[in-house]
Amino acid sequence: MTKNNNKNAGKVAIIGGGPAGLMAAEIIAASGLQVDLYDAMPSVGRKFLLAGKGGMNLTHSEPLEPFLQRYAGRQNEIAGLLQDFGPDALRAWAEELGIATFVGSSGRVFPTDMKAAPLLRAWLHRLRSAGVRFHQRHRWTGWSGSDLRFSTPDGDLSVQADAVVLALGGASWARLGSDGAWVPLLQEKNVQISPLRPANCGFDVQWSEHFTQRQAGQPLTSVIASLQDVNGNSITRQGQFVITAGGVEGSLIYALSAPLRDLIAAQGEAVLYLDLAPGKSQARVDEEVMHPRGSRSWSSHLQGRLGLDGVKTALLRECLAAEAFQQPQLLAQAVKSLPVRLKAARPIDEAISSAGGVTFEAMDKALMLREMPGVFCAGEMLDWEAPTGGYLLTACFASGRRAGSGVLEWLQSKN
Repeated sequence: MTKNNNKNAGKVAIIGGGPAGLMAAEIIAASGLQVDLYDAMPSVGRKFLLAGKGGMNLTHSEPLEPFLQRYAGRQNEIAGLLQDFGPDALRAWAEELGIATFVGSSGRVFPTDMKAAPLLRAWLHRLRSAGVRFHQRHRWTGWSGSDLRFSTPDGDLSVQADAVVLALGGASWARLGSDGAWVPLLQEKNVQISPLRPANCGFDVQWSEHFTQRQAGQPLTSVIASLQDVNGNSITRQGQFVITAGGVEGSLIYALSAPLRDLIAAQGEAVLYLDLAPGKSQARVDEEVMHPRGSRSWSSHLQGRLGLDGVKTALLRECLAAEAFQQPQLLAQAVKSLPVRLKAARPIDEAISSAGGVTFEAMDKALMLREMPGVFCAGEMLDWEAPTGGYLLTACFASGRRAGSGVLEWLQSKN
C-alpha cells in the first residue's frame, strides 16, 4: 500500500542517521524548522557506535596543515568544510554535550570514558528536545515525482519536503546500513558519482598453506612499510599489522590502503617493501646476518642477532627464494626491504570506509546537487577518503554542518 503524508509538506527531510545526518538535523532544527530524520535501521548511529567499540576516536590534535593532507586529492574541498567546523570546534561541541575529551599519546582525541554511546545519547536527547522527529526502519527507495519514497514495515510511504539532506554513507558495513544502494537512484537523476571503492581495508596475498596455517593471526610489530605510488612518489609509514589467512590487515596497511588500492587497479598488483628491523642500519644488519651462526638455525640466528621474532623470519622464508638463505648478503638486504606482493583489496563490505561517491563537482559550495536544487549531500557518500585516526569522523561532522547551513540559506533565498 502507499500512504501519503502531507503533514511533512514544507518540512526538511534528512535521510541517514549517522554523524553527518544528525549534525545537519541539529543545525536545521536550531533555526526552528521542523526536521524529520529517516533511517533504514532500527536505531540511528549504528556505525558510529561500532567505530567507538575499541575507543571513540573523535578527531586528531595535529596541526591543521598536516591534518588536511590526510585527505589527499580532496584536501582543498575538505579544507573549506573544516573552516567552519574543524577539530577544535568538534571538541568544543562535544564538551557542550557534557562529553569531555583528551588527547592520547598518538595525538588522537577521545572522550574521557573512551565510549561512543554516552555522546550519542546526549546528542539524541538534544535533537529530540529541539523537535527532531525520528523515523526508523524507513528505507529510502527514491522519488515519485517530487515526493520521497520509503519502504517501511507498514508499507510504502510518500513524503513531501521543501529540502532534503542525503547522508546515506558509503558502501562499507552494509549490515549497519551503509550499502551504497543510493548510487543508482542518484545516477538516474544525472548526478555525477565516482565509483565506490574500499578504503582503510585489508589486502589479499597468495600465502602458502604452510605459512597460513602457522602464521595467520600473528602481528608484525614495529615495521616500516614503503611503496611507490602510481605517480612514482615514495611513501613510507611505520607501524604494525596482522597476517591473515588470505593476506594482511591492520593499522599500517589501512594507512597505505589508498595508494596500494590504486596501484593494484593500475598494474594488477602492488609491491609493499617491509623493513623488518627499524632502527638498525643496513650496515648493522649486514654485519649481524653475516656473523657466523655455527649450528644455529636461521630463526635462532636472526632472533639472537637482530631480535627478529618468529613471524618475521617466517615472512622472510615465505617471500624469498630458498637460495637467499644461502646468500647472507641477499638475506640481509631483504631484512631491510622485503617485497610483499598484494594481489587485491578485500571486498568493500569488509572495509572500514569507502572511497568514491558524489563528486564535489556535482555540488555547489553548500553541498547542494546542481542537478537537483533543494537536495543536499553529506558524509561518507561524498567523493573523499581519509585514514583512520579521527579524520573520517571530523569530515563527516563538518560536511553535515555545511549541508544543514546550506539548507537554511537555500530556503531563505526562496522567501
